[in-house]
Amino acid sequence: MLSKDMKLRGLARLSMAFVLAGGRGSRLEELTDKRAKPAVYFGGKSRIIDFALSNALNSGIRRIGVATQFMAHSLIRHLHRGWNFLRPERNESFDVLPASQRIPGNWYAGTADAVYQNLDIIEGYGPEYMVILAGDHVYKMDYELMLQQHVESEADVTIGCVEVARSEASGFGIMDVDAGDRITRFIEKPKDPPSIPGRPNVSLASMGIYVFKTKFLFDQLRRDAAAPGSSRDFGKDIIPFIVKNGKAVAHRFTKSCVRSGAEPQIYWRDVGTVDAYWEANIDLTDIVPGLDLYHREWPIWTYAEITPPAKFVHNEHGRRGMAVSSSVSGGCIVSGAYLHQSLLFTGVRVNSYSQLEGAVVLPYAQIGRSSRLSNVVIDSGGKFRKVWSWEPIRNWTPSGFVALKRVSA
Repeated sequence: MLSKDMKLRGLARLSMAFVLAGGRGSRLEELTDKRAKPAVYFGGKSRIIDFALSNALNSGIRRIGVATQFMAHSLIRHLHRGWNFLRPERNESFDVLPASQRIPGNWYAGTADAVYQNLDIIEGYGPEYMVILAGDHVYKMDYELMLQQHVESEADVTIGCVEVARSEASGFGIMDVDAGDRITRFIEKPKDPPSIPGRPNVSLASMGIYVFKTKFLFDQLRRDAAAPGSSRDFGKDIIPFIVKNGKAVAHRFTKSCVRSGAEPQIYWRDVGTVDAYWEANIDLTDIVPGLDLYHREWPIWTYAEITPPAKFVHNEHGRRGMAVSSSVSGGCIVSGAYLHQSLLFTGVRVNSYSQLEGAVVLPYAQIGRSSRLSNVVIDSGGKFRKVWSWEPIRNWTPSGFVALKRVSA
């Protein structure tokens, strides 16, 4: 007879991860004009969605589906290029699930509807558990530990949660819990978020991660689909109903956050604004970053473009190719320019006499001679010539230039 510990091992192989990746991400402004938020570049060579997908893979989950909707082309292309290594003959699967109106006349009406419209595909794989994930957050987490808690607690739904500043909590689903972490109240994006008892400046926020037994989830989705007036959303409809009528349990991120020895703290970021996106990328240039991308035991998988090594050229006074406290990706050429606390994605060219301070430069952008860029995000493919950005500018798009973002103080 198997022990309790033995029964709790291998739950990931009985599960399917379903990643919700259809959001507009409008708060990222021009960065999501042509791509979905999960497809936005992050960390030098990855996309935001790679974190949820890598967590699933590293946790042992081998069946993954990704629901897409808005501005999906670059996301779908990335998924096909970087995530096509899962093999059916190894009992693995990877499905990209665009909003294809499989229920006549309807796009995905909400996060719950995105799963509901693909019930037949999920049923075909027969997973015992479903792990529902948001595709637009940056973190490292072992989902199998959350699955174990879900089984041990006999919950109807287990919700990943993290502590956030109350001043920033109105953008999240906020919950109250009892002493055993059973959720007693769940409010989606409240204007006046409740705080944690005894901690008036902190709220307990949903990470957009839910674990269900598959049959129970199907029953709830079918019930919700038949309910008049439902917005077909997990946070607005499904979760509050279960909190009221079933057993919803909070899983604290501190229990399953993956850290290497160098990482000083737990790390989870919603990079939903330009400022938050800039800050999270610049964080990676710290000597000991909060998020360790060099952790070989928990790699962040992605599409690995073949590029030559980065190159730094010229060694004259005022024209010396060098970078300090910066990350520079393959294919970059820093030609007689100076970088400090900056992050260059693949194939960036920085020309002579330029100075970059706190710059996040997306793939294949070109920085012309004598540019001065400070605290900026530069979108991919842009060409800049003699641009001075010490003034507080935003949405600045002169002819032929891609948008430049000035990060607020």
